[in-house]
Amino acid sequence: MKKHQKIQIFLFSVGLFLILLTYFYYPSFISKDKSVFDRSVKTEEKSYEEKEKKTTLEYVEYKGLYDFDKKFTVQAENAEIFDDEPDVVEMKKMHVVLYLDDGRVVNIRSNEGKYNKLTYDCWFWDNVIATDGETKILANNLDLLADKNFVSAYNDVFIDYTNGTLSADKLEYNFISKFFNVSMFDNAPVKMKVYRWVLEKDSES
Repeated sequence: MKKHQKIQIFLFSVGLFLILLTYFYYPSFISKDKSVFDRSVKTEEKSYEEKEKKTTLEYVEYKGLYDFDKKFTVQAENAEIFDDEPDVVEMKKMHVVLYLDDGRVVNIRSNEGKYNKLTYDCWFWDNVIATDGETKILANNLDLLADKNFVSAYNDVFIDYTNGTLSADKLEYNFISKFFNVSMFDNAPVKMKVYRWVLEKDSES
């Protein structure tokens, strides 16, 4: 066989191999790679959907005890419980009631909030109003944590109490002892108005 014929056969074999590679193997490789991509996308979508799975409830109420012997209730007009956080209840029109030893009843309301069924912690935001009948607190946010003996209100806080009123960025208030601590985020002066009570005695005749 002549040399140029060998070269022609070699080139023909290479060309045939390239044709087979282009029309059969490469499309199969692309299809396989695409299926892997599709499975990846579906897995991500499934994970997102699973995270978003939730239970929606209306007019819920939870009851319990804090400090071992003090009753409380947590209510809401609407509630959602997500599968990835089953102990946390996200609430609309949230209302918490605390019953104190001296007979006073503390009511805390907000447009939105969260309640942890395991720790009894409560978080309120959006138009928060807390009162025991004597003292009234208004704020954008308020935290009621089971391991604290006070509520923490912050962001545009206003308190109306027996001796006056005050405005601050943050307020820590103990409904039992009636003591409070106020502060400003930028160390600005706290705005306070104190009432002066004047007692008059009947003059002796």
